[in-house]
Amino acid sequence: MPSHPPSALLAHFHAAMRLRHYSRRTEKAYLHWIRRFLKYHQFRDPSEMGVAEIRSYLSALAVKEQVSASTQNQALNALLFLYREVLGREVGAIDEIVRAKRPKRLPVVLTREEVRAALEGLNGPNKLVVLLLYGSGLRLLECLRLRVKDVDLAARQIMVRAGKGNRDRVTVLPAAARAGLARQLEEVYRRHRQDLARGAGWVEVPDALGRKYPNAGREWGWQWVFPATRQYWEGSSGQHRRHHLHETVIQRAVKKAIHCARIAKPASCHTFRHSFATHLLEDGHDIRTVQELLGHRDVSTTMIYTHVLNRGPIGVRSPLDRLLKTEAED
Repeated sequence: MPSHPPSALLAHFHAAMRLRHYSRRTEKAYLHWIRRFLKYHQFRDPSEMGVAEIRSYLSALAVKEQVSASTQNQALNALLFLYREVLGREVGAIDEIVRAKRPKRLPVVLTREEVRAALEGLNGPNKLVVLLLYGSGLRLLECLRLRVKDVDLAARQIMVRAGKGNRDRVTVLPAAARAGLARQLEEVYRRHRQDLARGAGWVEVPDALGRKYPNAGREWGWQWVFPATRQYWEGSSGQHRRHHLHETVIQRAVKKAIHCARIAKPASCHTFRHSFATHLLEDGHDIRTVQELLGHRDVSTTMIYTHVLNRGPIGVRSPLDRLLKTEAED
């Protein structure tokens, strides 16, 4: 049996994803789950299967592989896309396919002292990236995908384009990061001029823009703020390009910095975004403002950070403290 879906099905799948402007990461993830689904059912024709087969597969993921609820729901979304958008058929009543209930977890938040200690363990572009994660509330890929034209040093703001949910937003550029960001842009400009002199200097641009303006990929404004150190050859266009810095570079640096700072919390790059929102609320900023800076569609998503206010454990005095204080007075 083939180890991948039939080529015709694969072509329809890619066409349906591109037509709806899904991200490449979503396309890759959905294709992964579709392949596993077909393999689980020994590559039967998906048009001959339905709710029973989907439920059986999702149960196997939960029971045998013990995947998380979010992973199980992602697999379900991929299969629903396959049947509805690619095969053009319903698989039955949606309520017959039970979605896994995601547990409600509070975000990991660093104290200001812990943030400072973690930053002391970083240097160079890695430190500048983390400064923006914490100082601007950016997601890691949002930061790494910044273009030169998206950074306004004079207005002290950053334009985040095509963020989560393919939405644009404007967020604050911290004053403490301006000097470092200006030096980074100078270094990127110097390297870009060298690339141009060698006949390179290309970066990836949106397809529609590349067709309308064929030389846009070499323009200064479209260059990455955090480019990779190496170039690559893009075969279909024949261009020597630079990609942005890979996210694993920052993830490894942050992991090492957290370890060296002796921070016991399970912190990651995304923890700095959580800390940004939490510390803004601690400072008395309006939750609607924080919602806009984070790019949340619904304010209920931002409300999770209110656990640090007086409604949380910090605002409660333990009865043990009162008991021991009374005994000490006696």
